[in-house]
Amino acid sequence: MAELKKVGQGLISLKLGAEGELRYITSVQEVVHLLKEGADGKIVLVDDAGTTFLAPILSKLAGVVCMSGALGSHLAIVTREFEIPALMGVKIENPKELEKKFVAIRPDDGASGALFVED
Repeated sequence: MAELKKVGQGLISLKLGAEGELRYITSVQEVVHLLKEGADGKIVLVDDAGTTFLAPILSKLAGVVCMSGALGSHLAIVTREFEIPALMGVKIENPKELEKKFVAIRPDDGASGALFVED
């Protein structure tokens, strides 16, 4: 396996790691497309999405990365209930560059975690 490079850090909703193909989701149409294609084991990256936006695919996901929000946000709370790790408040320079790449969410010793991409 190739090396993993850290591309972002944020607060983690659950002390679990996840790995999978990343999809950058910016519209309801992309959620529907991913539902039809198969969301199983994918990690989604969203700018600012609520659980209603991701509801059709949420239970199938391996992880969620959100570029806004905090641990008290609805998305963080619901992902904890589904036992899906979510990184919240992650700043990523060029999110489109991560589309369809292999990524990993890794918790650290505190309340944060990091997103890594296969280099």
